[in-house]
Amino acid sequence: MIDTPAVLIDLDIAKRNIHRFHAYADRHGIRVRPHIKTHKLPAVAEMQLAAGAIGITCQKVSEAEAMVCGSKAIRDVLITYNIIGAAKLERLKALAGKVKLSVVADSREVVDGLSAAFHAASAPLAVLVECNTGANRCGVATVEEAEDLAVAIQAAPGLVFGGLMTYPPAGGEAGVESFMRQATTRINARGLTVPVVSSGGTPSMMHAAGSPTTTEYRPGTYVYNDRSLVARGVCSWEDCALSVLATVVSVPAPDRAVIDAGSKTLTSDLLGLEGYGHVLGRDDVAIDQLSEEHGRLVSTGAIGLAVGDKVRIVPNHACVVTNMVEAVMVTSAERTGPEIWPVVARGKIV
Repeated sequence: MIDTPAVLIDLDIAKRNIHRFHAYADRHGIRVRPHIKTHKLPAVAEMQLAAGAIGITCQKVSEAEAMVCGSKAIRDVLITYNIIGAAKLERLKALAGKVKLSVVADSREVVDGLSAAFHAASAPLAVLVECNTGANRCGVATVEEAEDLAVAIQAAPGLVFGGLMTYPPAGGEAGVESFMRQATTRINARGLTVPVVSSGGTPSMMHAAGSPTTTEYRPGTYVYNDRSLVARGVCSWEDCALSVLATVVSVPAPDRAVIDAGSKTLTSDLLGLEGYGHVLGRDDVAIDQLSEEHGRLVSTGAIGLAVGDKVRIVPNHACVVTNMVEAVMVTSAERTGPEIWPVVARGKIV
C-alpha cells in the first residue's frame, strides 16, 4: 500500500522516452547532454548515459555535487548557470578536481570571478558564452557581445573558451541557427575555434536538427514528460512517466471532491494552462484550486468519487514536482513492487 500523496515514476516509460530522443539525435549526429533538473536521480542519469549521453547538465553547484557523489558513471558535467560568490566558486574548484567540468557566463563580472577562482588551478576551466536567442532570460544579446566575451574568456587566467550555449524559445531553431552561425564566424575570425554549440529544451527537441550548427542538445523534461508537453502536442498521456497518486479525503458536493495533494505536491505552476494537472481517465474533471495540502476536483457532472478513492494526476510541470518531495516511488516490469528512491539532488538552497 502506497501512502499518499506520492510521486510515482514508471521507469519503463522513462526508458522509452530516453531512447526515443537518442534515436533521433543519432540520426542527425547530435550529441545528447540531458538536464538532470527534471529527475535529480543518479540512477536515471545512468540510464541516460547508457543510452549514449555524453554527460549531464546541472543547474546548480549543489545539484552537480549530489549527482557526481551519487554515481561513478557521471564524469562530464555542464552547469548552465552564472556562478557568483566565493563559497560557490570554492566548491566549483573542488568539483573540477573530480570530473570534466564546464560552466557558462554572460558577463565580464562572471568571467572575472571564475578566473579569480581558477587562475592557479592545475587545469583551465572551460567556459561557454551563454547567448540569448529569443527566450529573453540570461545570455548576451548580440553576436558582437558573444565574440567579445569569448575572447575575454580565452584571455582570462585559469579559463578556456568552451563554446556557445543557449536556452531557446520553443520553435526557435531558426533564431538559434542564425545567431550561432554568425557568432561562430566572428569568433573564428578572432583566431578561436568554437568546440561546442549547446542548445536545449524538450518542447523543440524533435526539431533540433533544424539548427545544424548545434552540436549538443540538453533536453530535460523529456525523460518524464508532463501535462504542459501533452498540451503542446509533444507527447501523449501514455508517454508521461511521472504521476502523482492522491487520495480523496472529502466529497462535499455531488460535483466536487477534495484530494490530499495541494501546492506542496502539485505545485502552483500553470504554464499557461487552466487547472493544476490532469486526472488520468477523467477528462471531465478539473483541478481548479489548490491550498497547501488540498486540491479541489470539480466536474461538469457527477464527480463519481468516494472518500478513500485514489486518483492519478499528471502534473503541469514535472520538474518542480520532483523537487517538492524527498523520495519517489519507482515501478517497472523488472521489479516485483514499488521501490523508494531518494531524490538526492533536490531542494538545497546552496
